[in-house]
Amino acid sequence: MGAVTSTMAAKFAFFPPSPPSYELEEEEEAEDCGKKLRMVTGVSVRNNNNRKNVDVLRLETKRGNQVVAVYFKNPAASLTMLYSHGNAADLGQMYDLFCELSLHLRVNLMGYDYSGYGKSAGKPTEQNTYADIEAAYRCLEEKYGVKEEDVILYGQSVGSGPTLDLATRLPKLRAVVLHSPIASGLRVMYPVKKTYWFDIYKNIDKIPLVNWNC
Repeated sequence: MGAVTSTMAAKFAFFPPSPPSYELEEEEEAEDCGKKLRMVTGVSVRNNNNRKNVDVLRLETKRGNQVVAVYFKNPAASLTMLYSHGNAADLGQMYDLFCELSLHLRVNLMGYDYSGYGKSAGKPTEQNTYADIEAAYRCLEEKYGVKEEDVILYGQSVGSGPTLDLATRLPKLRAVVLHSPIASGLRVMYPVKKTYWFDIYKNIDKIPLVNWNC
């Protein structure tokens, strides 16, 4: 019963757009990182990709999947937002919003596609999303030199799961934003009052573990 319910919750949680809303193209050689990637979809994205302050990346996760991420650099920014999108979107659909958020909030912004979303490899699972956000955060630290205390984690809908999971392990974050979060996978489907071992995204139990004094 538990395994069946957990599988149902997982199916409810993940709705990757099919087909993906974007493609990736390789451009000229870059001295430090090989081929440079460009995202191709609607006209607005094609135009925005000409901006020098947008990087499209492939990141390797600890579970062996390559996931796609996009990084917007704002010259006026002192903070960086790591955005985990909802369950029925991919980077192509989020691109223009990310661009506007980076511009108007004056932040650097990284968004990423979960395993099995967009052009990211693998399949969407709870554990894969945890590895996906870890890879994105590691990229911010290692490639862009971002410090933990300058990071804002933003999780929307199912993205609240990986956001909270990472937040429990980063006590110096500047802020954590939860946008229409879920309490847990089962609680989306049933009015349960306690957490079962086979539940997914046990956010309601992880919230007290986050340092809200950041």
